Order: sequence, then C-alpha cells, then structure tokens
Amino acid sequence: MDRISFVEVGPRDGLQNEKQVIETADKVELVRRSIDAGARRIEVTSFVNPRRVPQMADADEVCALLPEADGVSYIGLVMNMRGAERAIATGRLHELGAVCVSTDSFAMANQGQTSDESVEAAKAIIRAAQNAGLKGQVTIGASFGCPFEGEVDPDRVVAMARSLAEANPIEIGLADTIGVADPASVSRLVNKVVEAVAPIPVRIHFHNTRGTGIANVWAAVQSGATIVDAALGGLGGCPFAPGAAGNVASEDVVYMLHRAGVDTGMDLGRLIEANAWFSEIMQRKLPGMVAQAPLFPKTVQE
Repeated sequence: MDRISFVEVGPRDGLQNEKQVIETADKVELVRRSIDAGARRIEVTSFVNPRRVPQMADADEVCALLPEADGVSYIGLVMNMRGAERAIATGRLHELGAVCVSTDSFAMANQGQTSDESVEAAKAIIRAAQNAGLKGQVTIGASFGCPFEGEVDPDRVVAMARSLAEANPIEIGLADTIGVADPASVSRLVNKVVEAVAPIPVRIHFHNTRGTGIANVWAAVQSGATIVDAALGGLGGCPFAPGAAGNVASEDVVYMLHRAGVDTGMDLGRLIEANAWFSEIMQRKLPGMVAQAPLFPKTVQE
C-alpha cells in the first residue's frame, strides 16, 4: 500500500462530545483549514436530535456556510431517514454517512433500534443518498468491542458487512468506537471484511482510548484498508458510548504514514498550524502527540 484516502472527521466526531459550545464560524473555519491542509473528504456535521447531541444543533447553518472548494467532498452523518432528508435538503453535501452497530445494546443506546434494524436503516439511507444523486457510505460501530456487551464476534461484523454491501455503498467502515482494538485483532477483522465485500473499499475509524489507535491504523492499512478517518488534534468521543475517548489525531496518522512511505495527500505542516489555532479555540492543549513534539525533519515536507 503506497497511498490511502484520508478523511478528516474533526468537525463532526471531533466535536460532538465536547461540552464547550463551538461557534458555527469556528467549525466552518476548521473545515477551511482542513482543506488548506489537503483534506479532500471532510465529515462536516451530523443530522441528529439536537437535544441528544447539542454540539451538532447547527448542522444546517454549518452546511450553508461551507466554502466552495473544487474536488472536496463534504460528508454528513445521518442516523435515520429524517436525518437523511435534512442532509439532502441542504444541497451542500456530497456524501451521506450511515451508521449501524454490531450489538443490540449499543444500537438501542445510539439509535433506538436493534443491530439488525440498524443495518436495514443504513441500507435505506445509502439508497436514499443514491436516489438523490449523492454518494452513500456506511460505518459499523463497535466493530471491535461494545461498551455494554464486551467482546464482539468478528463473524457478526463480517455478516453485517456482507449485508451492507447489497446496497452498494462507496465504502464500508469499521469503527473501534471505544478504543479497545489491538493490532492483531484489527489485522484479522480487516482481512476478513476486505475479502467479504471486495471490490467495495474498507475504511477504518479508530479511537485512541487505550493508546493503541495509531498502531491499529498501521495494522489496518497493512491488511487492506484503503481509507483512514482521523480528527485534528485527536479530539472526539461518542455521547452514547461510556468511556469513548478521542479519535486518532490527523497529524499523528499523517506523520506515521508519510514516514512509512504511504501518501495521504495531506500537508503535515499545515495540520500542525491548524492544531495550534484550534488549541486556542478549545482553550487547551489537544491530545495529539506530533503537534506537541519538535518538527522532524526540521522542514516538514507535504
């Protein structure tokens, strides 16, 4: 693997669990700075119940203010058809991201439905996106472990991926929602899913709750995943998954992959600059490691 597709999820997953209210203008500026850093796919917001996820209450306003940018695909996360209809109505999105969950307990907490029902809802959202002339993609939440039920059978995740493939999404994502995965289990599951859904690409989404996130990214890329989610500064978490901490940091992922000779299309120097700016907005140091370390080499290459 000498190149992956990079997805910046900071404006949505990075912020959804924050208690501090982030101004709409700052969210849009985060999108703009992500584009300047090379991001060509950005998860900009989610269309969810604002009472349950207050940080995403301005989804429509964010979409209305998104910069016009050639070659950039804006992604809106949606949990149900009502959210899909809202997202489509903005006229500013290029992709709808559906979510299903590997266990009944987490699916009920996250979406108020069983795991099987979440798969069927995701397939309906993918088809709604396609019918509206947009792209449909999907993520399987808690692919590596559930905050309520513990271990998740890999065969369950493979079966879900096969069912989702029937809707012909542009990709199928595997999310380690609570950050319990390890590189060995990642390699095994990614290999199985890649084989099961080929030629549909596999995307990976890791949280760094237990410090294994960056190693898991490498294991997944080595095992055939071709799309990687990450959030600027390593912010993030899930309001409905107890113990879920931040995403793998965009800067950390880009540094590791570039050092390994894997192109991401991203500019590490610009990401570090964006981290410094957003640290001021958040009024704290962000969790990602690379932006806190001295530049290496001294001149960062794109």
